[in-house]
Amino acid sequence: MPVRIRAVVIGAVVLVLVIGIGVYVSLGPLRHQLPLPSLIQRCTVQADGRVHLNPVQMANAATIAAIGIRRKMPEQAVVVALATAYQESGLENLAGGDRDSIGLFQQRPSQGWGTPEQISDPRYAANRFYAALKKVRGWERMRVTDAAQAVQRSAYPEAYEKWADESAVLARALVGNATGAVACSVGREPAMRGSAAAAALIDGLRLDWGQLKTGTPADLIGLTVAATNAQTGWRYAHWLVAHASDHGVKRVRFGDLQWTAEKGAWSRVDDADPSAELVVAEVFADL
Repeated sequence: MPVRIRAVVIGAVVLVLVIGIGVYVSLGPLRHQLPLPSLIQRCTVQADGRVHLNPVQMANAATIAAIGIRRKMPEQAVVVALATAYQESGLENLAGGDRDSIGLFQQRPSQGWGTPEQISDPRYAANRFYAALKKVRGWERMRVTDAAQAVQRSAYPEAYEKWADESAVLARALVGNATGAVACSVGREPAMRGSAAAAALIDGLRLDWGQLKTGTPADLIGLTVAATNAQTGWRYAHWLVAHASDHGVKRVRFGDLQWTAEKGAWSRVDDADPSAELVVAEVFADL
């Protein structure tokens, strides 16, 4: 192929890639409806179904689920909350929206949901959603979209139902009813390292889950979380993987399985004790 023609072809390929990535980024909250390009970090949740999210969406989903569990809400409430956030924001903490809507659930200060600063906090927003859902009589027996609509009062009351299946998969994993179900691929350069990463990870855990029994492993930089049973252990393990990208998590281990940032997947550990009641998280060391 002549040099000039080859240059034109290469230029056209590069242009198509640039345009494609630009379109993908410009879609904002709608991009969760599209397959993620391979060069973009992503998380896969597999629990009687499969869902793909980017790390930001995954971290927000994990926080929404944790707040629901902490409030002692049933798994179906987590499904409703996730479906609502899927529809309203694409599971992203948006700075704005329709009129004065803000955040994961697009709650409005003018409608009494809180101040803009409060609603911008995913934990506050999730707490307010669950509190409102709990007041809906018979929500447990409603379709997902009807329960969500009873809280949101949307102009599109059927819109939440299309996220019911994906939200059920996410909820099943995040409440701990699936094993090794959340796997994230993360970037080569962690957002945080060392003791700062470990401290931020502990802070995040406690903000989402309350006062947990945590410890410091003797042979690595990170933390341990006590788990009373397998379900609780997988709740914490999946949460840690979901927050791996923003907290510099290198490895998560529970029972005879471990997730590593290098592989972005769970694998069996030969020397592990399956009966162990500790979830272990290792963060990247300082350079």
